Amino acid sequence: MNTESLLQQLFKEYFGHLPEITEALPPSGSYRRYYRLKSSSNTAIGAYNEDLKENIAFVEYSKHFKSKAIHVPKVYKQDLDHHVYLLEDLGDTSLLQFIQSNSDEEKINDSIRNVYKKTIDELCKVQVLGYQQLDFSVAYPRKEFDKQSMMWDLNYFKYYFLKLAKVPFNEQELEDDFETFSNFLLEADRNYFMFRDFQSRNIMIHENKPYLIDYQGGRKGALQYDLASLLFEAKTALPEAFRNELKDIYLQEINRYTKVDHVEFNKYFGGFVMIRLMQAMGAYGFRGLYEKKELFLQSIPPAIEHLKWLIKNIEIPLSIPQLRKVWEYLASEPSIKDLYIQKKQLKVGINSFSFRRGVPVDESNNGGGYVFDCRAIHNPGRYEQYKKLTGKDKEVIDFLDNEPEMEFFLQHITPLCCMSIENYLKRGFTNLMINFGCTGGQHRSVYAAETIFRKLKNQYPQIEVSIRHREQELIK
Repeated sequence: MNTESLLQQLFKEYFGHLPEITEALPPSGSYRRYYRLKSSSNTAIGAYNEDLKENIAFVEYSKHFKSKAIHVPKVYKQDLDHHVYLLEDLGDTSLLQFIQSNSDEEKINDSIRNVYKKTIDELCKVQVLGYQQLDFSVAYPRKEFDKQSMMWDLNYFKYYFLKLAKVPFNEQELEDDFETFSNFLLEADRNYFMFRDFQSRNIMIHENKPYLIDYQGGRKGALQYDLASLLFEAKTALPEAFRNELKDIYLQEINRYTKVDHVEFNKYFGGFVMIRLMQAMGAYGFRGLYEKKELFLQSIPPAIEHLKWLIKNIEIPLSIPQLRKVWEYLASEPSIKDLYIQKKQLKVGINSFSFRRGVPVDESNNGGGYVFDCRAIHNPGRYEQYKKLTGKDKEVIDFLDNEPEMEFFLQHITPLCCMSIENYLKRGFTNLMINFGCTGGQHRSVYAAETIFRKLKNQYPQIEVSIRHREQELIK
């Protein structure tokens, strides 16, 4: 059985009926794949992940956190032998999306302030209550944010950001500073649950409450790390005054669950901000500079801005001269900007698909483009001689070439596509999707996609045009 069939079976086992729609969700920064399964009365999120130990961690953590009344998705069903599980559907609004849709001329309004307060309360609960009686034997890849974990992160930063960005440094001296820096952080109290990636994309706003997701990498660790992740996230770029306000709220809130010495907390906070920032920059380097994913490249400028602020405003009581030299270089070297300034070549992705499986996912995260419905056109799939053919076969092409409806359809949508391409070229946009759907994604949508692909390829040689027939890939 393929992934979608396995998830559909879990849906049936839990709800008592099969879903009517199974649609892939946009990819995230991980290698996990997510789907939304829907019927007229129920909805769920299906997940596929080949990493069995990571799946076990997520499922066991979820059950434990639920027992502590922490807001996490309910695990409906799992089939970990086949790497799939079914979750409560928390909707589509992450904290990041909530901020973006409720921003008020870059000011922090009451709606954003209130949702952050609720998020901080949930963070305190998972750090303290979530830690109690938690079985850390399922933690993956480490049970604790220990020396080895820290050195992994620091070397991630070194190899995937500094080296790819061609930042000059003395390797031995930098390794010595990593040793000093990590030993300092290890002095902090680490008897809490450390979420590990507590950022706005991993917090969903559901029924006006924040829910936590993607905590499978959690382990024992210090309180400061997750607060640093939330306050100094590149994408949200929170104003300094609001970060300070939220930190004060956190220190008040955490004392509802456990006694925390504020002086001790602040002693290590700046160091955890820096190691989190370096870990994030390592991820931006790996996903952006190495894998060439534009979404991660976009996070480099705000990360550099955070670094500039931190150099001026935080105090780390350590002698780490080579590490400080690296930070200063990143904050001041103009050539670092070249890392995230790319040549803006327009990419047009053309897809054929079946409406039964939903509209293709926009992997560029651009969110723009067209979805054209070919179902009003005479369907060759109704006839026995065409049922095993596709819109790329001569017999079907001849059939649709003689259909006035198809000619009329293409005559009207071609100028629309060309208008968008010419406008996107002028404005420096980089991605446009053009989707053609029909009942089975086999005849009409394939024919239309192929026709538009050839026209755009000939008319716009300066752009990159690609074509994908999704349903035909699945058959293969």
